[in-house]
Amino acid sequence: MLELHAISKRFPGVKALDEVSLDFQAGQIHALVGENGAGKSTLIKVITGIYQPDEGRIVYDGTEINFRNYRQSLDRGIGIVNQEIQVIAEASVAENIMLDKLDAFSRWGRIDWSKLNAKAEEVMETVGLEVAARTSIGGLSAAQKQLVQIARALSAQVQVLLLDEPTSSITENEAAKLFVVLRQLQAEGVAIVFVSHKFDEVYEICDRVSVLRDGRLVGSKPLAGLPRGELVEMMIGRSAAVESFGALSVDRSEEVLRVDELAGCGQEHAASLSLYAGEILGFYGLVGSGRTELARLLVGADRAERGSVRIRGETARIGSVADSLYRYNMGYISENRKEEGLLLESPVKSNLGITIWSRIVGRFTRCIDDQAEIRTAEQWVAALDIRSTGLQQVVENLSGGNQQKVSIGKWLAAGCDILIIDEPTVGVDLGAKAQIHQIIWDLAAKEGKAIILISSDMPELIGLAGRILVFKDQQIVREVEGVQNRGFAYDEVSREIGEHLN
Repeated sequence: MLELHAISKRFPGVKALDEVSLDFQAGQIHALVGENGAGKSTLIKVITGIYQPDEGRIVYDGTEINFRNYRQSLDRGIGIVNQEIQVIAEASVAENIMLDKLDAFSRWGRIDWSKLNAKAEEVMETVGLEVAARTSIGGLSAAQKQLVQIARALSAQVQVLLLDEPTSSITENEAAKLFVVLRQLQAEGVAIVFVSHKFDEVYEICDRVSVLRDGRLVGSKPLAGLPRGELVEMMIGRSAAVESFGALSVDRSEEVLRVDELAGCGQEHAASLSLYAGEILGFYGLVGSGRTELARLLVGADRAERGSVRIRGETARIGSVADSLYRYNMGYISENRKEEGLLLESPVKSNLGITIWSRIVGRFTRCIDDQAEIRTAEQWVAALDIRSTGLQQVVENLSGGNQQKVSIGKWLAAGCDILIIDEPTVGVDLGAKAQIHQIIWDLAAKEGKAIILISSDMPELIGLAGRILVFKDQQIVREVEGVQNRGFAYDEVSREIGEHLN
């Protein structure tokens, strides 16, 4: 269906793709894996005309093609679901899904909105997006926006579907619904390229895997019978040991954060919880279940209508994220790095230093101490293995995984006592994921930080959190205690959580 012959692509200071040759078959789900910066997203953008290759040929359905833009790619039946959220915030869910097909619902210059919304609802039901088609997309969570992107691609009836980390912000239940759809498309002869860092998903849904490393193709193999250790070694060039963290020793007498009956505007249910020094408290639930909504109330990103927040026994009055950070030393790593987590057009140095500017600004000059900012940036570039051409590289030009590391790094630089981390390893490769998990663990175990960890990755939560709060319908429906004390009994804990989601 699709053949790539010796594709190369260069950017200033880096060769992103180096003579990559691959073929993707009709009716096959083909995994594309590799560490951050390996060239996966660049390859997808070359296929769809977003980037132009410097060398090489692309053959589609027997004909050599040279797309100049994504519109041409989509017109020929090649669609993409980007890792980065790309929606029009002012438009409705239906408009975003049908954006490239509006002419199909137009007659005499007027759009039949009833038909457009009805068609959008069909696709929304397929991916499990449970909101009204007319809802403005600006108020949706990052996970819901990701489902909109998936629905948009599926509505185009493509012959080649390119999925770049499609499950990065959705839960196992939502991913399972997506996999049913993908298998249906596979049966219809669609060629599917599936980019993911989640090996469980790769082995579950894919037939074949190709590995990129440093812009080069390492190899392609059938997944059936391929040992995971061999795949990991292909990807990172070495074997990787899996370590368990064990149980944190948490002193329940040192309550750092207490939330009593907290609710936002229009929310029917209120939330109450306690968080202790040196604890990692997990939040788990489906898209729209209330996890992120509660986090945003806590840090002042959204306004609370009732309830109270106490930090170290004192009533906290948090009116903004700045209040949260500078008055109460509480930080929030947003799940939506593109819109909320990063200054995309600014360099790595500025993004990593922004949370400490108030500490390194000259008393009289009011200028940032450039050397202090550089030292901070260098520290976190090294600690998180952020791959860039230098501290002055614009963040927008980094790979998705390296952008995520920068988003995390700026809050780690702030040294917050309380840290709310929302989807910390979205789009992050195996090696970086292990690094981030170790950093989170050390912050709690060695520095006594109090951490709320929000994640759609259940193994991640079970591996790190001592307690897990289960969210459903905008409320906490269950508290799962003593997770690590069960000896990482993943099946037991996941079953207990699953029982309260259904």
